[in-house]
Amino acid sequence: MPGAAQEPRGLLYRLAEIWALIGGALLLAIALMTAWSAGSGWLFGRPLPGDVELVEMLTAVSVFTFLPYCQLTGANVTADLFTARAGPRTVAALESAGAMIALAFSLLLLWQMYKGFLDYRRYVETTTILKIPIWAAYPPALVSLALLVASSFASLRIAISRARRPR
Repeated sequence: MPGAAQEPRGLLYRLAEIWALIGGALLLAIALMTAWSAGSGWLFGRPLPGDVELVEMLTAVSVFTFLPYCQLTGANVTADLFTARAGPRTVAALESAGAMIALAFSLLLLWQMYKGFLDYRRYVETTTILKIPIWAAYPPALVSLALLVASSFASLRIAISRARRPR
């Protein structure tokens, strides 16, 4: 959503920003843990047990943390090549359509992820080495998706208001 950066930045924006920073901290922790594991494996012949399991879970969680911020700031992938010569109304209409699709997709993801969470809670599958329940990665992903739904709705409202502005 080009131009989203000029919109007022309220509580939702701040929450998405903090959530994305938490995701960045997770990625930093993954990098440090991987370096530590590789170093200890090289020096002492003993890498951290379960490091791959932790990398998998934390990477999945961190990826979800960036989605709401990307939606609010318009940092998702766009095909500006097709809109470079389009008028402001056409661009605003396309932004509205994209925001509607993002909202529908985020609601679908939230719903399906919640169903997956319930299944993993019911059957208590765990990681092989550390025995961490798989469902433990779901709550932060669900929070991310709930923020994504709110962000998608906010971006839809902004896009619709832009489309309605007289030019």
